[in-house]
Parts: sequence; structure tokens; C-alpha cells
Amino acid sequence: MKKIITMTLCLLLFSCTKKNENNFKITLRLSHVFSPKEDLAISMETIANKINTKTNGAVKILTYPQGQIATYKDGVELVKRGAYFISVEDPSYIGDYQPEFTALVGPMLYKNFDEYIELTKTALVKSWVKKIENKGIKVLSLNYIFGFRNVITNKVIKTPADLKGVKLRTPGSQLFIKTINAMGASATPLPWGETFSALQQGVVDGLEGSEFTNIGTKVYETGKKNIAKTNHFLGVAGVYISPDVWSKIPKNYQDIIQAEFDTEAKNLVSLLKSKHAGVVKELESKGVSFNEIDRAAFEKETIKLFDQLPGVTKKMYTDIQTELKNIRSLSNE
Repeated sequence: MKKIITMTLCLLLFSCTKKNENNFKITLRLSHVFSPKEDLAISMETIANKINTKTNGAVKILTYPQGQIATYKDGVELVKRGAYFISVEDPSYIGDYQPEFTALVGPMLYKNFDEYIELTKTALVKSWVKKIENKGIKVLSLNYIFGFRNVITNKVIKTPADLKGVKLRTPGSQLFIKTINAMGASATPLPWGETFSALQQGVVDGLEGSEFTNIGTKVYETGKKNIAKTNHFLGVAGVYISPDVWSKIPKNYQDIIQAEFDTEAKNLVSLLKSKHAGVVKELESKGVSFNEIDRAAFEKETIKLFDQLPGVTKKMYTDIQTELKNIRSLSNE
């Protein structure tokens, strides 16, 4: 894998001219794991087209959905190493470099999309963004939400005990692996491209993911038609680029790029809110069932992770909870 990263990096290193708007051109490759039919993938394609148009072709973004090129840790590593590359990943992957981002998307934290978005606007999270930029990762956005993640199997899951012996596919993030194990299941990290065959062959008994991913990729066709409403993670992706690459882009174009990522993140959240009830209804029409869980029981098992994940501390958890308490109090006024 390291050889693949090195080769990819070599291909991506020399892709722009001098920082002069009159002759400036840059090509950036943007990678993520989402299917081209999923809303987040469509958002990225929209952004690429708008940036190309608004910069008169000076900034060209080539999108690579569904893990065609480096994703997960490999994609973030390319950013860190200064490639002309945009990584779109769960913030836990940049948590490998700044652990606060692992805490930010830790288990059982959020009740809705809005309170997470408000949290990312706080001085607390902005200070984390500044710290990680000094380590070689510029955060363009943290707000590409794609729904709460739930447990998808063929059985009713209500308590951690119900997950005993159940093998669940997860991404390779340590946050995901440790959380699923803490919830009572046996986490099995697999690339997304191998997930369907693993489900069909019995390598795993289920997976965790959002309703939007379920409907967009037809997970229900694997026979896993029960969704336990664990809401254990808010499904969200951030957008990351090398600060060195960013600094080569003229300010006028930087503003266009930032504005497009900001705008489309808001549009995506609005779209998901408007579609969620319809997606649930459509899944139910496909034979999918939903059940409630004993949330307190799952929270009791997963809160321990804030002392166990690499670099994560209970203080990070309490700082997040303090901010969320303030956000919730304001929303109730």
C-alpha cells in the first residue's frame, strides 16, 4: 500500500503553475468512498463544476468516488505529504494527527444535525482546526453530513447483549472498530468495495451505516433488513487539503473554493432533512424494519472509549459536552 501511495504522490505533486491569476492553473484530485448516486458524491461533483466555472478553468477538481484512488488513512496521508489532493473523510482519520477530531465524532454525542454544526463553529473546535493546520492538514469543512449511522443486520438489536457474536463490517478507523466492539459486536474492518460480497458470503453478519447509504447502495438487497436505531455516530465527512498546496492558490480563487464547499455543505444538510422521512418510508416498502434501542445501555458501554482511544481524553469529552449544553440551552429559548 505504501508503494501505491508513493506512486500516487509522484503523480500529484507537480500540477500547477506560478501563483499569478493571469496564468495560474491547478488540478486537484478529490477522493471519497461514496457511491456516485449518493447525495454527498453528487455534492462533490457539483462543487467541482462550480469551481471550474467560477475560476474560468484555473482551478480544476477531478472527483474520484467510491474509492477509485486513495481513501481513508491513505488519502489523509497524501494531504499530509503535500500532494495536489483533496481528501473527503470522517474526521476521525485526521484524529490520527490531532486526537480532538476523534473525540469530535465520538459515539453517542449528538441528538441532531444542527447541534453538531453549531459545535463546529465554536472557538473550541476552531482552535483544533488551527492546531491541525500547523501539522500539515487544512480543514476546508467538517460539515458534510450524510445521516446518523445505525446497526443493520437481520435481527432485532435492542441492547449490547444482543450484539454478542455478531460480526459487523466497519471502516478501518480505530474509532469505528473500538466503538462497535464496545457496543457488544465484533468489528470487522473491510473496504467498502468488499462489503457486499462479505455480507452475501457470511463473512460478516451486518454493517453500520445511514439510511441514505442503505437506500443509495441498496444494502437491503443483501437480506439485512433490520435497522436498530442506535444513532451511535453522526455520519459526517470533512474536506482536507495540504496547507502548502492551498498557499499556492491565489486568494481570489481560495475564496471561491471555500465558499463553494461552505454553501454545498449547507445545501446537503437541508436536502437530507427534507428527504429523511421519505427514505425511511421507501426502505420500509422494501421490507426493512426499524426498532428502538436501550440507548442508556449503549451509552454506558461507549463512554469508556473517551479514556481509551489513542490521544483522546475525558477532558475532550467534557469540553464537548459543555459546549453542547450551551447550544441546547440556546435552542430551547
